[in-house]
Amino acid sequence: MKFSSAKILAASLVLASGTLFAQQDFSADVVNMTTQKETPPHISVTKDKMRVDAKSHSGPGGSGVVIVNYATQTTDVIIPDRQMYIESVNGQGPAGMMQRAFNPFRPGDVEDACASWKKLPQNQGGTCNKVGHDTVNGRDTIKYEGTNSKGETATVWIDPKLAFPIKWTGNKGDNWELQNIQVGSQPSSNFEIPAGYQKMDMSQMMNGMGRMPQR
Repeated sequence: MKFSSAKILAASLVLASGTLFAQQDFSADVVNMTTQKETPPHISVTKDKMRVDAKSHSGPGGSGVVIVNYATQTTDVIIPDRQMYIESVNGQGPAGMMQRAFNPFRPGDVEDACASWKKLPQNQGGTCNKVGHDTVNGRDTIKYEGTNSKGETATVWIDPKLAFPIKWTGNKGDNWELQNIQVGSQPSSNFEIPAGYQKMDMSQMMNGMGRMPQR
């Protein structure tokens, strides 16, 4: 599962604030409109949780599941092939990369996403502009454009009913869309660690690697 810097930049345009905007539960496919080479990740979203199912054609180990819990600020990366999972809190550790990438997709106010975006350290000196309402695949959206401190640009279209972007682009040609959007309640089991899965202790694993004999 790969998440480009442009994608994270686009996500940061709609940084989550303390109060979540009212939204509908839904599921959708996250389609890379630039390449469309691999099976699109599938997301399931509720008010306080999100699940990402990704499958790669690049070989074994390319598949996985990420569950983000916004209420507890925890992220679990589930590895089905090994029946294991990695957990992080508050965006820390390897699993936290997913949380840092996806947390910003939850706007506190879809009508004023720039206010939160400008507070991010990497965006100091950058710009953010609310362009206005636009239609994407037949759905009403609010379009935002932003530039971070490095001059990297991104454009995001937020669906007010979903309180979630359904399209985002970056200055390197990245172009993503949500497709096959299905609005409705999501099974609670989608956001739980499967029974029998073991939690991977990253600190012990890293310490063990440090004690490995040198060749």
